[in-house]
Amino acid sequence: MGDIFLETDRLTLYRFTPADVETILTLDSDPVVMRYVIPPRTRPEIEKYVADVLADYDRFPGLGRWLAHERATGRFVGIWMLKPLQETEHIEVGYRMFEEFWGRGFATEVARALVRHGFETVRLRQIVGITHPDNAASQHVLEKCGLQYQRTIRLGFVEHPLRFYTIDSPTA
Repeated sequence: MGDIFLETDRLTLYRFTPADVETILTLDSDPVVMRYVIPPRTRPEIEKYVADVLADYDRFPGLGRWLAHERATGRFVGIWMLKPLQETEHIEVGYRMFEEFWGRGFATEVARALVRHGFETVRLRQIVGITHPDNAASQHVLEKCGLQYQRTIRLGFVEHPLRFYTIDSPTA
């Protein structure tokens, strides 16, 4: 595991390392996990993804993608992110996790911590979130974190429209 980035009451977020390819492959090759995200990824795609994430830690200080492990058990739960949104100037908060962890409040717990980090530490002026139109659970998570639905958008890296949410910094 990489260096600890952030801890919440129940989860620890770690920076990616090159050794995490296999761990990420178990998550990103799961069609249930990836249903509302992108098609499941192959090993070569994961290897490139990990290399890009590692490079982004230096390119975008305070931002990134992190592996989340349950503090009580050490089990890998999923990936959370606070990162530049492809094809835009926005910074997005997001996540994906194994189905067995759905409905336990992990998504909201960590997303709230990342929004707070984005505003208090990175000094972002705004954070956005995007969801598949049918992903009501993730829409609810974003709303519980204070993000508000703005409109439907299209981005070139997905074939379907996306629901677009924003939250402005309380000090902006």
